[in-house]
Amino acid sequence: MLIKINGEEVNVADGSTIQDMIAETNAPYTPGSIICLIKGKKELEKNISKYKIKTNKGSIIIQLDESDEAKPLVDLWKNQYEEFVDLNIRWSTSTEVAVGPIVTDLNPTSDEYKYFEGDVVLSLSSFSKESTHLIMLKENTTNVYSVPPYNKGIFARIIGGKKTLEELTDDDVVTGIEPIIERSTTTDSASVSDLSTVLEEGNELFTYISFDIDEDSPVCVEHLFSLIKDGRIKVSYDSESFIGFYDLAGIIKPKEDTTLRNRGTITVRNNGVGVGKLYIYRENRVLTPNHTTVGHIVNGMEIIDIAKENDFITVKSEKQRLMLLNKTQSEATEILSQAGVEHMIDGLIDDDAIIVEQTPKHTIDILKEGKVITKAIKKEDLCTIKFVDNAPRSVKYFKFLSGLLENPIGKIKVHFSVPGMHIVMFEGDNKLAKGLVPENNPVDKVVQGQIGITNMASKNAGLIGIRFEDNIEFGPTAESFDATNIIGDITSDYDHLEELKEGVVVYVTESNHES
Repeated sequence: MLIKINGEEVNVADGSTIQDMIAETNAPYTPGSIICLIKGKKELEKNISKYKIKTNKGSIIIQLDESDEAKPLVDLWKNQYEEFVDLNIRWSTSTEVAVGPIVTDLNPTSDEYKYFEGDVVLSLSSFSKESTHLIMLKENTTNVYSVPPYNKGIFARIIGGKKTLEELTDDDVVTGIEPIIERSTTTDSASVSDLSTVLEEGNELFTYISFDIDEDSPVCVEHLFSLIKDGRIKVSYDSESFIGFYDLAGIIKPKEDTTLRNRGTITVRNNGVGVGKLYIYRENRVLTPNHTTVGHIVNGMEIIDIAKENDFITVKSEKQRLMLLNKTQSEATEILSQAGVEHMIDGLIDDDAIIVEQTPKHTIDILKEGKVITKAIKKEDLCTIKFVDNAPRSVKYFKFLSGLLENPIGKIKVHFSVPGMHIVMFEGDNKLAKGLVPENNPVDKVVQGQIGITNMASKNAGLIGIRFEDNIEFGPTAESFDATNIIGDITSDYDHLEELKEGVVVYVTESNHES
């Protein structure tokens, strides 16, 4: 049986499942993500209301008439519109443009009707069903078009491309006709995650989305890349006009390229309430300076249309992120070589050294410059942390402050360290810490190697600390237990941390992070 997956037709055995299709075609898919299942072309096109008529002079957009009177004409159009492709403009006058002929089963009438600019009519020239023409009106007129006995032959209106219509002559040709897919087109499609679902003849599957990036928005494009974890992205909110991704909300991003927010456009909020949130648009929205455009969906809008809050979507970028942090120098060299970028090393040159900084920081800037400088440290000098699950605000505060929200390597700066006290504290941000309510407070004792944050119960809210010995009285920031939130455990060797001086930068990563 014939199935379509991500736009490609494939012949598969009867009884094949979604899993079979993914395996056979090697389609991009990350387990746990949603898949869009459409029963078939007719199922999809029954909801389509707009079509793009392409010519060698440009395109004309028509919107179908949804009235009951026009339904027989609309049904015929949906079944036979492809027959108008590759036909010449039959005639062009000051009043109308005609395309045809094709053969239909319509019957003509001889009545005269009044028509208006923008009407799209099916006309049976010479009162013959073998001479059915598509008539597009340039201006108001009264005429006998030998139309069928439905709605004066009108089945659509022109809503775009009137300039193109004016320029067409009988030397021009219709090069293609495409249904315009909108959110309303795919609302009857199914969102599935059960890969054992058995497919039927004519089914269409979409397993992933892909996007291109706006090269005039290097900082905000990197923000988009940061939201993609393990090849997928999680939906935080869905509405009629967009879906939102809010995991990095609050991170301030600059105004870069701003464009019309057309269907499929990806933007980052750069100002006001919701700064740092990412949006993918299901419907067109007006231009606003508060949204930086970072890219456009290339494939998989069908998935965007059906996605709901908390769904995961498999993502494939047309251009890969050049994130070298937490890679070894040798791994980075290989990645950059494949991208045609020169790798320059500042400082430690060992192949197995771990990269903690890169210049430029952003993928677009690296590709434009054709080179990148990396700084690395010995693996044993990298501080790895296993974060807890029951202190979400405090963990997010730490990741935000250190840069781990967006990058696989972050950094914190020593604020206070006294030899013999078995404690080291790092700089915080008192303003950001205002929302740090008590969570995961120590109960009986603080265990050596635990990392904690001072919560808003103390005036020193936001300070970060590590203890190097057990303590039954004070937390890692020397505060009482009720003013201490434990966020995790240091899983790397931490003995050297106790010897660090004020102002020294410590590089950190998540111990279960997959680079």
